[in-house]
Amino acid sequence: MSPTPSPPSHPALYEANDLLAAQLAAVEVLMRECLHCDVPLINQVSHYVIASGGKRLRPVLVLLSACAMGYAGRRHIDLAVIVELIHTATLLHDDVVDSSRLRRGQKTANIVWGNEASVLVGDFLYSRAFQMMVDIGEMKVLKILADATNTIAEGEVMQLVNCRDPATTEARYLDTIRFKTAKLFEAATRLGAVIAVSEVADEKALACYGRHLGTAFQLVDDALDYSATATDIGKNIGDDLAEGKPTLPLLYAMWQGSSAQAAFIRRAIEDGGLEQIEQISAAIESTGAITYTLALAEAEAWEAREALAGLPGSPFLDALVALTKFTVERKS
Repeated sequence: MSPTPSPPSHPALYEANDLLAAQLAAVEVLMRECLHCDVPLINQVSHYVIASGGKRLRPVLVLLSACAMGYAGRRHIDLAVIVELIHTATLLHDDVVDSSRLRRGQKTANIVWGNEASVLVGDFLYSRAFQMMVDIGEMKVLKILADATNTIAEGEVMQLVNCRDPATTEARYLDTIRFKTAKLFEAATRLGAVIAVSEVADEKALACYGRHLGTAFQLVDDALDYSATATDIGKNIGDDLAEGKPTLPLLYAMWQGSSAQAAFIRRAIEDGGLEQIEQISAAIESTGAITYTLALAEAEAWEAREALAGLPGSPFLDALVALTKFTVERKS
């Protein structure tokens, strides 16, 4: 089974994929090659997860950033694969920690093969990514990605600490998603500038863009958990609530709702489960929690666009700008 990204679902993604068609095809080929292993179970699990779809957004960000900075080599293909391997490894581990049963519309690997296989294949993908980093031979690349994976791990632990804690603040919530999600976006866009040997100011601008874009992306993800359908997002609605995750829509509804609403939301966070999902969904709607969360996402997307203002114009830069629109308008 060969890796296949999900069909683009927004004009900005269509345009980026068209612009990068040959490069994305090379990413898919290299990903298939680097997943090959003599251990059959590793092949089965890794190909299952990679081929289950996904937007390939992080590889797209690597490629666009490198091309926007005038890069004409092939190393950005390797970096795009490395970033996607790291992302996939985090998904395998996340699904075990969260006891998830559905991702991208199909059973998670931990449901099909068990937690042990999912954790160990996630480790394989991490180590394969680091083997590829070493082959690139750039200490700065290795440092950026090592720092990113460490920060992501910190974010996962922060999220674990926040679970079932209704006292989680907005600041703590935002710190967690900046560590857990936005850091890999930031690394992806920064790497494009690094491989192109860009000026320090341009590297910082692209890193800033990626950080804000990733924050906006996760804010929208958390809003979709209460406002989309399972078919749209490819997972069960209310998964965050079932795990006792105090995401922003839930927290805002607790802060702005009536005393009765605040009480049952607090209990739901503390206990986990979906027993009161209808009442909680009603509280989220009546307090404008989704609107508030999406407004923060819009602000982050604006910051991302502003970060690109000083970079030289090109179709690749235009595509990066357009992705800020996709991030806040997407339905899955």
